[in-house]
Formats: sequence, structure tokens, C-alpha cells
Amino acid sequence: MSAGAPYDVERLIAEARRLAAEYRRATGRPLAGVSGEIAEHDAARLLDLELCSERPGGWDAIGRGRRAGKRIQIKARAIFDERKSGQRIGQLKLDKEWDSVVLVLFDENFEPFEIWEAERPDVEEAVAASRGARARRGALSVARFKRIGRLVWTREEGEIEDEIWEHPGR
Repeated sequence: MSAGAPYDVERLIAEARRLAAEYRRATGRPLAGVSGEIAEHDAARLLDLELCSERPGGWDAIGRGRRAGKRIQIKARAIFDERKSGQRIGQLKLDKEWDSVVLVLFDENFEPFEIWEAERPDVEEAVAASRGARARRGALSVARFKRIGRLVWTREEGEIEDEIWEHPGR
């Protein structure tokens, strides 16, 4: 089988999940950069996105199917303790072109359990309303992202295809 075959990528992602979880358990810290790679793989597979081999701007993937043509940033956050508040997602590229942000939430084994999506105008409004240095850098808390976004995939239900939705935080 060639190096680029899907089977090899699936096996490598499974190994990356295992290593990231073991590293976190051993050190108490995340293995830098790994969750983002796993999130991109999972978002593409679960939401029918095409990852960009070249990163043309502020997006990581282009939507297919119901998201056809949409330019999407992909973010990740592993949730080890749901009681902890203030967990943040990585910096959003507000100065680049993109249409929405997908946030993949992982459990302690770096397996996805929820994926949320927020549209650009809602993200920009939330960042503008935030205070402090983190907000100026385009960072949002996971809780705030959930308030402005919508749940688009769960481990139990798969992709959620509700076309009409209302912002729960408004």
C-alpha cells in the first residue's frame, strides 16, 4: 500500500490519538500540535470537508455537500475536566478570509465527542464584545463559542442536519 493511502492515514491518526492521550496522562500537558492535526482529519471525515493541501489564507478546508464552497477554519480542544471553566480555543484568523469555524471537542482519549460550527459574522461579533488581550488576539472560550455556534455533530447522533437553528445564547 502506498504512503498516501487512506488506510495508512487512519492508522497514523489512531496512533497519534494514543500517543497524545498517553503523553497527557504522563506529563499533565498536551502534546503540542497533535490535536489540531487530528481535528482536521476528523472534521474532514465527519463533515464532508476537503482539507487544503496548500493553506491559501485563513481556512483549513473547503466544504462539500451541504457546505459546498464554504471556507472553514478548524479548531480543536481536548476537554479533560468538564467542570473547569475558561477553556479557550486557539487564535482565530480574523484578518484572513474564511466563512465559518468548526470546533472539534475531544475526550481524554482524543476521540471527538462533539463538533460545533459558528459563522464568521457571529465570531467577529463575539470577539468584538470580548475584553482583554486574548480577545484582541481573536481567542474565545469554548463556552462562548458554543453560545454563538450550533452543534453539527455528536458521537451518538452523527451529523446533525437541522437547516433552521436559532442561537441559544441570544
